[in-house]
Amino acid sequence: MPYGISYAGAEADYNSADAVIFGIPYDHTASFKAGAREAPWAVRRASYNFEEIHFEHGLDQPRLELYDYGNCDDFVLPEDMIEEVNFAVKPAIRDKKFTVAIGGEHSVTVPIVQNYDKDDIALITIDAHLDSRDDYLGSPYSHACVTRRASEHLGIDNICAIGVRAIGAEELDREDVIPFVTAFDVMDNGPEWAIKKAMDGVKNDRIYLSIDIDGIDPAYAPGTGTPEPFGLLPIDVKKIINIIGERLAGFDVVEVCPPADPSGITSILAARLINEALAVYAKHSKR
Repeated sequence: MPYGISYAGAEADYNSADAVIFGIPYDHTASFKAGAREAPWAVRRASYNFEEIHFEHGLDQPRLELYDYGNCDDFVLPEDMIEEVNFAVKPAIRDKKFTVAIGGEHSVTVPIVQNYDKDDIALITIDAHLDSRDDYLGSPYSHACVTRRASEHLGIDNICAIGVRAIGAEELDREDVIPFVTAFDVMDNGPEWAIKKAMDGVKNDRIYLSIDIDGIDPAYAPGTGTPEPFGLLPIDVKKIINIIGERLAGFDVVEVCPPADPSGITSILAARLINEALAVYAKHSKR
């Protein structure tokens, strides 16, 4: 693995692993700031910042055996990225590993979701944007089209975006609007209300959670390609992961852009959210 850096604690081999980490360094449909391709290594480095346990989950908290696959190869065309992610992720999903992907831009979520059976999961995103365009800048696989592509596989009744505060008119002026909860609703009613609304609204029980880091307010996550003010608090996202609990099926963090954040605090936050997802999944899968 380049630089000798794997995710902290990823010491298992594939066969014995409960969870598999994938880096997907792709950002070729970025529409404002590029650089998310650098996130997988930045987030891995940040993962060494933390204690081995997070005390709020208990001193006897169960641990996952973790394997780091490394990075998928980088390609220019999104169709090639999709083929590469399919090759990397499909075996882990088939073998019922808990998958954690580090983007890259949000388009990397689409092939991961498509590798699940359509009756197996629902997709909930934390995102500043609804990302439900049919195409953007000539591509149906742009990071602005993620929930639309996912809905074509899972059905619109298995999609919900939380934290939204930027939506194009063409995303709303149609009959099949992707369900969403705004950041303003979360501020008024709390994250518990928001995730309950999302989980009650989807049909399938298991939930794939995709966190676009721009769903969090840029005061806490400045290193992202399309920052949008008035976002969620990091603690709210932590609460959402915990409330999903035993329904959590897979996880990713995307749109971290290290060149836009020399301090590295966005990569640190992304790694901590990954650790939270691993802790919650372990708590429920190994009890």
